[in-house]
Amino acid sequence: MTPGTHGDWKTAPLVALDLEGSGAQDREGEAILEIAVVPFTDGQPDTAAAYSTLINPGRTIPRRPWISPGLTTAVLAAAPGPADIEPELARRVGGHVIVGHNVGVDWRLLHRRHPAIAPAALIDTLRLARHLKLGTRNTLSSLTAHLELTSQVEHLAAGSQPHRALWDAVATALLLPALIARCWPSGATLSALLDAAGIDLATDPPKSGGGPVQETLFDPLNPVR
Repeated sequence: MTPGTHGDWKTAPLVALDLEGSGAQDREGEAILEIAVVPFTDGQPDTAAAYSTLINPGRTIPRRPWISPGLTTAVLAAAPGPADIEPELARRVGGHVIVGHNVGVDWRLLHRRHPAIAPAALIDTLRLARHLKLGTRNTLSSLTAHLELTSQVEHLAAGSQPHRALWDAVATALLLPALIARCWPSGATLSALLDAAGIDLATDPPKSGGGPVQETLFDPLNPVR
C-alpha cells in the first residue's frame, strides 16, 4: 500500500536503490551482482544507515563490457548469496518508496530475483530530469556533474565509483531533492512527485525468447547511468 501521499515528500519512507547485474543479455538468467539501499531522512540521504553488498550469483561471470567495473567472479566468490541477503533487503525495501535512476530496469530485476519483496511505489529520477529539460545528458553522472553534486557523492560514497551500486544510489539520493527544488520551489507532496515521476509497480519481468531485450543496467556504449 502506498503511504499517505498528500503530505510533504520528505516525510515519506523513501529509499534510493541501485542494482548492478550480469546483463540483460542473460535474459531470465540475469543475476544481481551488487545492491545498495540508501534511506532518506528529511529529504536527504542517510548514508550512515545505508546498506551495500556484493552478491555471489553462484556461477562464473564472464568478462563483458557492460558489467560494472570490479564485479568479477573472483571478487564475488566470497560474497553472500541471494537467499542470504533477502531478509535484510526485504526489511529495508518492503513498504518503502524506491527511488532510482531509470528505476524500471532495477525493479524488473529485483522483482524477478526477489518476488516476495514488495515496495510501496517507484519514483524515477530519470523521468523527472527529462521533464525539467536541464540542457544536459540525462545520465546519472552527467546530471550530478551539471547540478554540482559530484563532490558530495564522492564524499558520501567514498571508495565507490560511477556504475557501482553505492555510488549510483547515493548520487540518486542527492539528485532527487535537487530536481524537486527546481520543479517545485515551494515544496512538493508525495502525490505530486508520484504523478510526475512515478512508475507502475505492476510490471512483469520480461520473458525470454521474443520481444526486445530489456535495457542493461550498465552499458558503456549507451549508458543510462
